[in-house]
Amino acid sequence: MSKFLFTSESVTEGHPDKLCDQISDAVLDTIISKDPEAHVACEVTATTGMIHVMGEITTECYADIDAIARQVINEIGYNRPECGFNGNTCAVISSIDSQSPDISMGVNSSYEYREGENDNLNLTGAGDQGIMFGYACNETPELMPLPISLAHKLAKRLADVRKDNTLTYLRPDGKTQVTVEYDDGKPVRIDTVLISTQHAEEVSIDTIRTDLIKHVIRPIIPAELMDDNTRILVNPTGRFVLGGPAADTGLTGRKIIVDTYGGYSRHGGGAFSGKDPTKVDRSAAYAARWAAKNVVAAGLADKCEIQLSYAIGVAKPVSIMVDSFGTGKVSDEILSKAVEKVFDLRPAAIIRDLDLKKPIYRKLAAYGHMGREELGVAWEKTNKIDELKKAVGIQ
Repeated sequence: MSKFLFTSESVTEGHPDKLCDQISDAVLDTIISKDPEAHVACEVTATTGMIHVMGEITTECYADIDAIARQVINEIGYNRPECGFNGNTCAVISSIDSQSPDISMGVNSSYEYREGENDNLNLTGAGDQGIMFGYACNETPELMPLPISLAHKLAKRLADVRKDNTLTYLRPDGKTQVTVEYDDGKPVRIDTVLISTQHAEEVSIDTIRTDLIKHVIRPIIPAELMDDNTRILVNPTGRFVLGGPAADTGLTGRKIIVDTYGGYSRHGGGAFSGKDPTKVDRSAAYAARWAAKNVVAAGLADKCEIQLSYAIGVAKPVSIMVDSFGTGKVSDEILSKAVEKVFDLRPAAIIRDLDLKKPIYRKLAAYGHMGREELGVAWEKTNKIDELKKAVGIQ
């Protein structure tokens, strides 16, 4: 392979789209902690001075939507007028309906169950049709692509130095981007690092650039991957005072590439935040990551992408596909059969095996849903290595 550049971006928790994702998942967490069987599809939009929470929720419990939204906004850092948005004073509008009974019918009693396959794990049908992708590669310890791994770490570091008062002039909104040079399919150097951060009006661009290189970029980007030709761009427009929902409307589910693999893998198009785990957009994407990560961790491939597809109201996946991009130790056909044998990919089984009926979601709503080993989520465990090796005939 020839040399090429690949770029991924991340955003901070104060980005308007991520603000909406976190409110959606905070609503889900509150409801699922009280009613694990609830059906939740909660979306949020944010604009100047206003939050609008909408969706379909079927539950026996009560959730104070207004209080949840304000708590998230304030915790992110939009809690005073100079940030341009204030959780204490903004309007919060709620438009919530119950889930369509036509959808509930297929979720609560799957096609297989109605046809007499009375295994309890067949009871739950997929909450929608769709395709989901999971991916893993051996570029980083957490088996994620290097560009998105570094972009997330930069974004998280940018928020950390704001919150711990290392850089008091920073504001919640921000974006990061990392361009990696590859040679023969392997990452060899960092070509460009880009950070754009909201800031107080009085601080100079020179101060911001010096401080971010010292406190954000150098602690995160491996020195051995940088050279004299590595470009560092900080607030390239020269000014980023107005940010957050006051500068740009936010919407749940608009950062699906940030949430997954930074564009390095294909994406089925479904968002995660605000959806309970009967929605396979979320749960099956986690399961596909779990399976792909175990394939790579087992040494069966250097790269692994898994596609799953579902029909609404049907428990079993319509299709399972594995693509190892020519790096597999056995054929992709054998890997596909092994994944199907080792992983039960019916929604009820995924929910059971990944322990998804718990309030774990808001903490995933910024800095990526995949590769988050520090959060202890089940889809990052490499606990199926031996079973996969046995399934493909490798001891």
